[in-house]
Amino acid sequence: MSGEVSEPIKKCSLILKNAKSDTEKFAALFMVTKLIKGKDCNEAGKRMLFESIGFEFLRKLLTSKDVPDDCPASVYQSVALSILSCFCEDEQLATHQDMLDSIPVFLGIVSTCDDDEYDDNLIIINEAYHCLQSISLYESGRMALRRHDVITKMAQIYTQRSFQIDEALTLIVTLVARFGANSWEADPKLFHALLQRVSLDFETDHAERKFELAEMISALLFHCRRDLVARTVQGEIWPECLYKGISDILKSKIGKAQRDPALKLAANAVDVLGIEWTLHDAENPKKFFLLLLQLAAIEVRMQMDNKSFNQCVQQADLITACFIILEMSINFMSTDQLDLDQKDKQQVYTGLKGAFSAVLSVLVKLANDTKKDRLQKTEKAFAYAMVRVLTAWLAQETSAMKNQVAKVLPFLFKLANESFYESRDYRIAHKADNVDDHEQQPPADILRVMLPAICHLVVEEEARQIFLKEKEEQVLYDCLLFHWSIAHYKKPPVPRAERLKRMNEPDPELTPQQLDDMKDSRTAIVSLCNILMNITVLEAKLVEESALFAQLLRFIFENLPELKDIPDNLVMHGHLAVLGLLLLKQQASKIKKNDFSICRYIQTTIRFLWDAYNIDESNDPQALVVSLQYKEHWFEIMELWFLGMQTMSGIIKLIPWISEFAIESGWAEGIVDTLRKVKIGTLPPNVKLAYEDFLSQLVDANPAVAPVLKKADALKVCRNHRMMDLGKKLFGD
Repeated sequence: MSGEVSEPIKKCSLILKNAKSDTEKFAALFMVTKLIKGKDCNEAGKRMLFESIGFEFLRKLLTSKDVPDDCPASVYQSVALSILSCFCEDEQLATHQDMLDSIPVFLGIVSTCDDDEYDDNLIIINEAYHCLQSISLYESGRMALRRHDVITKMAQIYTQRSFQIDEALTLIVTLVARFGANSWEADPKLFHALLQRVSLDFETDHAERKFELAEMISALLFHCRRDLVARTVQGEIWPECLYKGISDILKSKIGKAQRDPALKLAANAVDVLGIEWTLHDAENPKKFFLLLLQLAAIEVRMQMDNKSFNQCVQQADLITACFIILEMSINFMSTDQLDLDQKDKQQVYTGLKGAFSAVLSVLVKLANDTKKDRLQKTEKAFAYAMVRVLTAWLAQETSAMKNQVAKVLPFLFKLANESFYESRDYRIAHKADNVDDHEQQPPADILRVMLPAICHLVVEEEARQIFLKEKEEQVLYDCLLFHWSIAHYKKPPVPRAERLKRMNEPDPELTPQQLDDMKDSRTAIVSLCNILMNITVLEAKLVEESALFAQLLRFIFENLPELKDIPDNLVMHGHLAVLGLLLLKQQASKIKKNDFSICRYIQTTIRFLWDAYNIDESNDPQALVVSLQYKEHWFEIMELWFLGMQTMSGIIKLIPWISEFAIESGWAEGIVDTLRKVKIGTLPPNVKLAYEDFLSQLVDANPAVAPVLKKADALKVCRNHRMMDLGKKLFGD
């Protein structure tokens, strides 16, 4: 039976216990080394021998320098390690406290493996590594290895090209897979040094080890501090080594065993370094980019075409890696930074359409599967990955595969909404944490990635009706509130008892992660505003009667005036302001004149519209120009400004008393004053139309406006810029 101890082991155990001196005990150990490696030595036998020897005696052998003159210095260590490496194969012994306490001894041996005393007995180092690796198989062992800073020590061994560096790298990968990005210090020097050494080996090794290293580097990149590495990689040469190594593989005749690790490594490299990493070849930068994109698209099609969801999940790691390449490539191509000719574009489109047809077919099958509401964690993660990459494609190819998309759209919303609420609740729960914890990845927020695609989808009648049927506007409102809480950062309130003491304290400096989160949330709010604007314009009746949209308008009234007037907030401010105008126009009948929050909102919105153009910042004192503050973002807000002016004109017609703000603020007079200085014939027609329409509506809405405009010399403005309609209203025929 497995629990019974053989007679030879019982006999050896008795000898060890009865040994009268260390010399007698040491002699008995040679019998132990033979027994422990025999087939008859089961777990119970190993534990009996372990207890009979006593760990103190083994520790003494490991650390003692007091050896006979005719005995090699390492012989005691060799015997002890030979026994310990066998004991480590048993979990109870590998995680025994005495074994864990000996980790520094094992580290000492592998760290000094270049010393002369080990030249003739390299098996000692091998067995010390074996002990460390056996310990790393178990949770308590991994925790102990982390406490002893094993990752740093192994990284130093690898970068110094010491003996058995592959064992050191294996230990690092095992531990970073458990502890994630928290494995690394805030100083990225060691990580860069390690990646440099491993990447150079990967580039220059053309044997089977090249593909083993590809998997190791993938793990290191996947579990690194991505933001930190991306910020500090400038000047490092390991990205180029990776590029050359992966390029060599993918351009060769290879099979699945070689292609898969290369694609996974390329995906992790792109994820950390950005898609620009694929453009290393100065002579033909798009060549490798297109090759990688096509290979990823083909792989997705091969792995998903005519396959069930369960079959695809079996290859989730590979498929998800290809998804990363596809998503980042699509986003990069949308910026038009890559010079693709018509042939390139056609090949890319064909490849992507084939890949996404396969993705859609699997999603349709899953949406119709009764198991869709009972997905396991890994299955849900893969479903999220499919939604994420598909919506990245739909954000650019809005008319692609409409019928298939419509079939699966309710399911996409369901998955995206689940991921949003899960991610939101997690981030709220951890908001108070001051620790920069990289160990646990926060849940994915697929809705956040889906927003640009939703913006295009709601323009289509069928997709918009599905959106409304699923009550998606409520989810987007919750999403807006959440991202506002991040973008409009407020320092935590100070307890009353500490207020006096901390009154003059400066605001705490925001961490890079907080700044990145704020930037992402501002972008999310812009996308949310665009979606809600489309709904407001296309579903006017619904918005007019909707309690939710009334609540949204109230939120904008109360919160927009509080937004900090800084350049980073300009685009978000403009979108919220114009969304508010569109909602205000639809719900004009419900607006009360004595509502102070509306007054503050209108004043804030006037400021956004007023500040866009001036002549003060022009080189030519007679030229109207976009203000410097707006110029950097004008591409994003130009159409928004014109829509804002047009909507403001419409609101004045419906709510005449709002015209009072245009007079009291000096805006109406300011427009005329500015246009009076603009050279004849230089006023852009669309700007002229926006201002003329607005001023005309003001004149119609409020009798007090005309005298103000006339006093500002509106006659000259009407003549110079041929504002015929405004001239008729002010001065008659």
